[in-house]
Amino acid sequence: MSVGSNLSRRKFDVVIVGAGGSGMRASLQLSRAGLNVAVLSKVFPTRSHTVAAQGGIGASLGNMSEDNWHYHFYDTIKGSDWLGDQDAIEFMCREAPKVVYELEHFGMPFDRNADGSIYQRPFGGHTANYGEKPVQRACAAADRTGHAMLHTLYQQNVKSRTQFFVEWMALDLIRDADGDVVGVTALEMETGEVHILEAKTTLLATGGAGRIYAASTNAFINTGDGLGMAARANIPLQDMEFWQFHPTGVAGAGVLLTEGCRGEGAILRNVNGERFMERYAPTLKDLAPRDFVSRCMDQEIKEGRGCGPNKDYIQLDMTHLGGDTILKRLPSVFEIGHNFANVDITKEPIPVVPTIHYQMGGIPTNINGQVVAPKGDDYKSVVNGLYAVGECSCVSVHGANRLGTNSLLDLLVFGRAAGNHIVDAIKNAPRSHKELPKDAADLALSRLARLDGSTSGEYAQDVANDLRASMQKHAGVFRTQKMMDEGVVSIAAIRERVKGITLKDKSKVFNTARIEALEVENLIEAAQATIVSAAARRECRGAHTVNDYERGADDAEFPLGRNDREWMKHTLWDSATNSLSYKPVQLKPLTVESVPPKVRTF
Repeated sequence: MSVGSNLSRRKFDVVIVGAGGSGMRASLQLSRAGLNVAVLSKVFPTRSHTVAAQGGIGASLGNMSEDNWHYHFYDTIKGSDWLGDQDAIEFMCREAPKVVYELEHFGMPFDRNADGSIYQRPFGGHTANYGEKPVQRACAAADRTGHAMLHTLYQQNVKSRTQFFVEWMALDLIRDADGDVVGVTALEMETGEVHILEAKTTLLATGGAGRIYAASTNAFINTGDGLGMAARANIPLQDMEFWQFHPTGVAGAGVLLTEGCRGEGAILRNVNGERFMERYAPTLKDLAPRDFVSRCMDQEIKEGRGCGPNKDYIQLDMTHLGGDTILKRLPSVFEIGHNFANVDITKEPIPVVPTIHYQMGGIPTNINGQVVAPKGDDYKSVVNGLYAVGECSCVSVHGANRLGTNSLLDLLVFGRAAGNHIVDAIKNAPRSHKELPKDAADLALSRLARLDGSTSGEYAQDVANDLRASMQKHAGVFRTQKMMDEGVVSIAAIRERVKGITLKDKSKVFNTARIEALEVENLIEAAQATIVSAAARRECRGAHTVNDYERGADDAEFPLGRNDREWMKHTLWDSATNSLSYKPVQLKPLTVESVPPKVRTF
């Protein structure tokens, strides 16, 4: 086809794909500056997955205990197992108080201390004085912080007249002959029609791809759409081997119980009633970072100290907190206990297991949110016209393991930073829209034509379920080289099956089967990036724990299996060739001294 065909075309200054916390924080900055902004979302904005975040936003306000951004900076680097870029981490931690106070002024209903200041609770891996003691850093609105934040941002966007395209699914990026991104193709779910949305700047804020796993705390909409779009546009995906397992997913349900439970004083216990984390992390105990706690729980279960008839879960005990505290600070957790575990958490412990929760990797960006892709030895080369923020991006502030509360902080800091950078770029160098290439919509239309023309093949969800089962088996909390190598073969075979997905219902209006089939094409990009990257990283680091490479803590060169000499580098996965390249970790911060690598103890 040519761009002169009968497809609908609309022009905007900026098109944002995704209406979660990062997308709406960026859109607010843009709309307030008077730019013409379109925000696409598969669901109503306040149903985006940010709404499920519970525990808090990390910021060194010092309202509840001694704290400063240097301690937050250190904790984030240590939590990342030294794979985080220290310049980006410094930027995030320094900006944290500013974006939290800004959110407060937008009307965010934070819990309050007696003096009116924002309430802060302890969280895993957050310490004062460089690891000496836990600190209260998580700015919380009970256990519904993401819900409060998303509604606050939506209200401000409505006030600023941001344009929302609700129940629209972005299909593919449009790149011109220069490699610049000039817009997106999108599917309007209500009509089934394809549209071209032209933009001077496109920003991806599509969230993570947690639905590549069978047991996940992620919403069903988290299918890695931004990752798929980037991969198909020949943009590499970074550090996809690192997936965070949250320690406290409800056993058998996968629903998240916030780390705020342990921040308020909840205790993990094995079948003997023992607070076993005291053995593994004498200082931080239950508030050690998530990757560490998840492995300890898995170890307890494997060694026969799990709970229940099958000894396959751990118990989270909050009974000693008292009903009043639980109902004030953890009301959603109380409801989840009733609804998903048939447990009254004020009277009995609740069964939990580590559950996939967060994607540390994603589309590589700089601290302004600009997408970067390697050109030869230049790993900072910018893809003109394209930005990414939030969980779909990789700045990298989370490295090999994200600290709790840094996810909501990431959304705010880099959503705001990207918005500011786009405003400056458009206003300081005004320009018209670039001309669309003649094949602008060909990729999206060919994908839809293949589905609509199919007469036989597999159902999308059958393929998706096999993909999730394979990822759960081959890339779990503990991994082995053999297991990952088998996973590479398994996912490659499933990729071939994705090409043969059929669509029995060819109707257009709200055809959810078509949406699911398109989502599977995004899931396979995220899954293959994950398993290929994981199989190649022959060390233990953060959330990537491989039994073959574990060593004792007295091994100076490879502490606990981490190989800094060979693997202190970011992975870049290329979809077109299914191959890997690497780039160095940025160990130099912006203004302070670097934090040198050492063994992680808690």
